[in-house]
Amino acid sequence: METALTRLVGVRHPVVQTGMGWVAGPRLVSAAANAGALGILASATMTPDQLRAGIREVRSRTTAPFGVNLRADAGDAADRVRIMIDEGVRVASFALAPSRELIDALKEAGTVVMPSVGARRHAEKVAAWGADAVIVQGGEGGGHTGEVATTVLLPQVVDAVDIPVVAAGGFFDGRGLVAALAYGAAGVAMGTRFLLTSDSPVPDAVKARYLAATVRDVTVTRAVDGLPHRMLRTELVDELERSGRAAALLRAVRRAAGFRKLSGLTWRRMIADGRALRHGKDLTWSQVLLAANTPMLLKASMVDGRTDVGIMASGQVAGVIDDLPSCAELVTGVMAQAEAILGKLPARDCG
Repeated sequence: METALTRLVGVRHPVVQTGMGWVAGPRLVSAAANAGALGILASATMTPDQLRAGIREVRSRTTAPFGVNLRADAGDAADRVRIMIDEGVRVASFALAPSRELIDALKEAGTVVMPSVGARRHAEKVAAWGADAVIVQGGEGGGHTGEVATTVLLPQVVDAVDIPVVAAGGFFDGRGLVAALAYGAAGVAMGTRFLLTSDSPVPDAVKARYLAATVRDVTVTRAVDGLPHRMLRTELVDELERSGRAAALLRAVRRAAGFRKLSGLTWRRMIADGRALRHGKDLTWSQVLLAANTPMLLKASMVDGRTDVGIMASGQVAGVIDDLPSCAELVTGVMAQAEAILGKLPARDCG
């Protein structure tokens, strides 16, 4: 199936595997890419040296195009962009709107710039700055999320910008892809669905917790870092929501120290990143410090398998997923179902 997305990035299918911290490593990204989707490597939890090594490992596993996801507000974002350019990465994905300077540097190198946004005005801004495409995530999506459902947000953005729009938040099968195309999107991006594949590095016991979840077990909480965060409801989430501010802050300090050691960041750099996170948001410094919790809480579950002390970011679709296909099986199934549905329509134009 050819769409504006497949033409732009050179993949076979209009499907994107999103950049999930601790999950979207070389193994998952290369499997998604080999399946014909756009795999995106998550770099926020990597050091610059690990990022370069990760890019090279993906390339050793696949000849297909892939991308790297960056935190636009990170203090070393420009250094990471330079690594991507040096390594010839096809697509730069951003969790937050990148600056005009970062976009210009990437576009000058021939890299496709595809930020993720959660509001129409953010899509309009990055499009005006020269972004090549945009991923639009509605409130159903996992991790940090907004309040507007994909079915409301997506058509707003499609009508507002003249670049390819990729729909995210609530997608897991071919029916969703067809719906997104009907709204005017050029493809879909999926996180939780790719997390729940046999190619995902997440421990089997953690995957089992996801598979056992119902749609009512997926919640949005501010208890982790002060921002709306969609995840599975667990005993830890309940504990965090019951904890007083002092206890939560003490826990955040300990985990921030752990992430600093793991990431190689200095306290000065972490404070600078915290300032960037706080900018434009109604966050106290206590909440900014709590945000340093997130990488370590995610690592506890996604890497160490400790769901008792970690969190599990999740889209609402976790409640309707009950299998663990390979990436190849997943993408083949999505496309077959979409093609079957489209084949029953009197006419079609996939953009």
